Amino acid sequence: MRRAGGWSVGGMWVSMMVVVLVMVMVGKANGDLSSRQCREEKDLLVKECQDVIHGQNPTQSCCQRVRLTHAECVCPLVTPGIAILINAKRAFKQIAGCGRTVPHHYKCGSMTFP
Repeated sequence: MRRAGGWSVGGMWVSMMVVVLVMVMVGKANGDLSSRQCREEKDLLVKECQDVIHGQNPTQSCCQRVRLTHAECVCPLVTPGIAILINAKRAFKQIAGCGRTVPHHYKCGSMTFP
């Protein structure tokens, strides 16, 4: 199924999820979390940020979840295939919407910011 702009629903979901993941990467780092805890954080993030996945700006609850989620739980999910789907300008705009900035040359999985 295609949506406006030629995006498939699946491609749009992956792209928007990556935007959410990138927002998380600047939120927290360091910490010893179990794989179960990381899975729970990822699931909560997806639940709170459904609007972003559907192309809208992040809500306050999404931004709060972004600030609480650990980068080490999501950056490993940013594979080369997912990294090429990201619209960097949109990602920066979404991150700024949550009051975050991306450090220069920050690397999250297979994605490096300028």
